[in-house]
Amino acid sequence: MSPLPPMGSAEPRAGAPRRAPVARRPGREAVATKGWWRAHRFLLLRRLTQLGLLTLFLLGPLAGVWLVKGNLASSLTLGVLPLTDPFVLAQVLATRHLPEASALIGAGLVIAFYALAGGRLFCSWVCPVNAVTDTAAWLRRRLNIGTGRAPRGDLRHWLLGAVLIASAWSGYTVWETVNPVSMTQRALIFGGGLAWGITAAVFCFDLLVAPRGWCGHLCPMGAMYSLIGHGALLRVSARHGSRCTDCADCYAVCPEPQVIPIALKGKGGVGPVITDAACTNCGRCIDVCGPDVFTLTHRYDTRRD
Repeated sequence: MSPLPPMGSAEPRAGAPRRAPVARRPGREAVATKGWWRAHRFLLLRRLTQLGLLTLFLLGPLAGVWLVKGNLASSLTLGVLPLTDPFVLAQVLATRHLPEASALIGAGLVIAFYALAGGRLFCSWVCPVNAVTDTAAWLRRRLNIGTGRAPRGDLRHWLLGAVLIASAWSGYTVWETVNPVSMTQRALIFGGGLAWGITAAVFCFDLLVAPRGWCGHLCPMGAMYSLIGHGALLRVSARHGSRCTDCADCYAVCPEPQVIPIALKGKGGVGPVITDAACTNCGRCIDVCGPDVFTLTHRYDTRRD
C-alpha cells in the first residue's frame, strides 16, 4: 500500500510562503452522502451504552435502586448474575488466593461473551476510559497536534505479564490500586482527587505525549481482552474495498489503524475481514466512510465486492 499523503496538505506554489497543513475533519463526506445519523450511529450507540452502564451503577448509591451492585471489576446484577473482570481474576489467582465460586462463574460468563463478540469490544463499548481517550484523539485532530510518538504496540502485553508477576510476588492485586478504568468509574460516581488525577493523566498522555497511546499501547486490560477475543466471531469487514477513495478518514478515527490496511487492500490474497485481535469493533470506520467500504459481519464472511 502506497503511503497516504498528509491529510489536508498540498504542494505550495513556487515562491509562496509555506503554511501549516490544515487538519481534515474525518466524516464530512459521510455526513454529506449518508446523513448525520449514519455518519455517527456507532459512536452514539457506544456512548449510550457506556452512559447506560454508568447509570445502572449510579442508581444504587444515589437513588437506592440496586439493580447492579459493585463496579466493572466485580458486580452482581439483580442479585443473581455475577460478572467478574478476567484481568482482576487473573491477578487474584496470581496471588495464590482462592476466589469465590461466584467470581469464577462471573469471569467465565464474561470470557464466553467477549470470546464471541470480540475481546476489545469491552474497550470501545464498556470501558469509561474510552470516552476520555476518544476525546483526546478528537482534540488532537482539531488542534492539529502532530507531535508525540506512541510506544511499541506489544508493550501492553509485556505490562500485562509484569502486573501478574508483581501480583504473584506481592500477594496483592497491584493493578487495582492505579487502574484507570476503576479510577474513572470511581471519579464519575464518587469523585475524589486521586481518581480524577489518574483520569486526567491518561487524557494528557494521549493528547500531548502519545497519540492513542494508552488504550492502544499500554493498557494491560486491553491486552487481556485482546487475548480473550483472538478468535471472536463478530468482526468488521472491508467488504466493499473497491469503493475506497483513499481519503484516509478511517485511519484518522481508528484507535488501532494498523489493523485496516491488509484487509482493505487484500494484499497477498488476504480476505476483507479484519481478524486482528487489536480491533475494538468500535464501528467508527463504518461511520466515517462515505462510500460505505466497511460493514459489521462475522469472521467467516469472506465476500469482497
